[in-house]
Amino acid sequence: MSATTADPTAAAPGKSKGKSKLLLVVLALVVLLGGAGGGGWFYLQSRKAHVEDDEEDAHASAKKPASPNYLALENMVVNLADPGGERVAQVGITLDLVDAKAADQLKAMMPAVRSSVLLLLTQRTSEELLKRDGKEKLAQDVQVEVAKALGYEVPKASRKAKDADDEDEPPRRKARKAPASPVNAVLFSSFIVQ
Repeated sequence: MSATTADPTAAAPGKSKGKSKLLLVVLALVVLLGGAGGGGWFYLQSRKAHVEDDEEDAHASAKKPASPNYLALENMVVNLADPGGERVAQVGITLDLVDAKAADQLKAMMPAVRSSVLLLLTQRTSEELLKRDGKEKLAQDVQVEVAKALGYEVPKASRKAKDADDEDEPPRRKARKAPASPVNAVLFSSFIVQ
């Protein structure tokens, strides 16, 4: 019996060594596959973040104009519409335009634009031009006149009160939307009222 009892004890450690080696190989494979999966996930996430950054940069650059398009008009000196005609204004105007094409069109139309702006200025009084509201209104009017000179239709402001004669007129259809003005803003580079 001693031989049979020696065989079962000798066989048990051999099976346990084989199982432990198999368990180590399986465990090593699981760790290796987990590491490879984690590395692949990390790589894809960093690549996705890089692509999103590139897209944001592309959108940001598409929204920003390449360079500002300013066109400065020569300073204008005009007599104001004050009683007695003793007050004068010297005004420097710079136009903020949508693109270089509008600047080129405006340069070709400069005599008409300057004439329109001079006529606007001579209709103002010193009292109007010394107030912020007066300057803002002048800037809006200049923007409308410049757009008209370039051939753009500018919608007229709606009237708040109608005359009694206008009540008999039938309602008008809404006009088609005019293309946007090429003038983003009117900027004053100098403004002197004497």
